[in-house]
This record gives sequence, structure tokens and C-alpha cells, in this order.
Amino acid sequence: MTVGKRGARPKGRVEIRWSADFSYAIGLLASDGCLSDGRHIILVSKDIEQLKNFMKALNIQVPISRTLSGHNRNIASKIQFSDVLFYRFLEDIGLMQNKSKVIGSVKIPSKYFFDFLRGSFDGDGSTYSYWDPRWKSSFMFYTTFVSASKKHIFWIRGEIFKKLKVRGHITGDGRKIVFQLKYAKADSIRILKKMYYSRNVVCLSRKRLKINKMLGIVGESLPK
Repeated sequence: MTVGKRGARPKGRVEIRWSADFSYAIGLLASDGCLSDGRHIILVSKDIEQLKNFMKALNIQVPISRTLSGHNRNIASKIQFSDVLFYRFLEDIGLMQNKSKVIGSVKIPSKYFFDFLRGSFDGDGSTYSYWDPRWKSSFMFYTTFVSASKKHIFWIRGEIFKKLKVRGHITGDGRKIVFQLKYAKADSIRILKKMYYSRNVVCLSRKRLKINKMLGIVGESLPK
């Protein structure tokens, strides 16, 4: 399925038209979402803001319900809706059922890649920092992206390299169940500023706040 040049609304719940918000929502689905039975799209999160951001980005309203998630069957929140046209579109750009270990590249317009990446980061990414005791006043921080699919994490790495010429480092968990793409301080700053290029972008507020505090220690900040 292709997106109409004039963004015509198909007969579905979701308007299929590329934008910063739409690409962010695709990033969330690529990392944390689920396609089911040829028509249902599902997103589960422990963070209600995540689900509200997803609905805002797609300009839809659906009920939020409770569910059990993960190996420990912890209580989480879920949104689920039916949209066959959107489902087929997601398949056309690289998403699929049971995608966790097999997803590869996703067909995102280049201009919206960092919006997609911000959605992926809000789904399965993180930052962490610490003071390195080996050197006085040495503050270290990292930005990471995680996926159970080796193909997908290598695709993300390749796209970031094409745009910013930073390589990152990929590691597995020993059992090759999860792969982590990690960027150190200087490269993190470049990536984060591209992801959060405006204070108005849709994102998890707690992650953005954490990043700004981290950057402030080294005299940097996200765009205001």
C-alpha cells in the first residue's frame, strides 16, 4: 500500500500520511507493538503516557485496558484497535506478526527517520550515566537501543551511520536473545539532539527530562 500524495484519508481508523508524529508512532510499534490476526494493532506499556502519546501521534482515541505483560506477568496497560488498511500498510513497510526476532528494515522516509528512532527509543531504548572513578570529574553517559532482532538493530545502526557518521557498538546478551546498540557521550549528544530537535515533539516526558539532566552536567541541553 502506498501513501497518497495528498494524504487522502483511507476508509480506516488511522489516516495513513507520513509526518513526524506518524513516524514516531511507527517507531513505537516497531519496538513495542504487536500485529494480530490480520486486522488488530496492539500496544502494551506500563506507562500510560506512552499509550496516550501513541494515540495522539495517530490522531485516534481508543479505550485503554489492563493486561498482564512479560514473563513475570506484571500488570500493564494496553490499547487495541482494528484497522485492516493500516495493518496492511504496516506489513508493507516491514512490520509483521511475531516480529520480535525477525523484523529487519522499516521503510521510513529519510526526513522522518529520527522521529521513528525517538519512537523506537521510547519503546525499547534507554540512557544511563555515571562518574568514572578512574578519572577526576569524568562523567560518562550512553544512549542505547535494544531489539531481539539482530537484523533490525544492524539496520538502525546503518541508518544512523548514513546520517551522522557515528558507528555505535552492538553487543549480544550471550544467548543472542537480545541485542543492544550503544553510543557513548559525544555520539549520544549528536543523536539525541536529532531525536529531540524541538520541545514540541511527541515523546515520553520522563525520558526527555532524564536526558536533559544528564546533558546539563556536561553543559549541553536539548533544543528548547
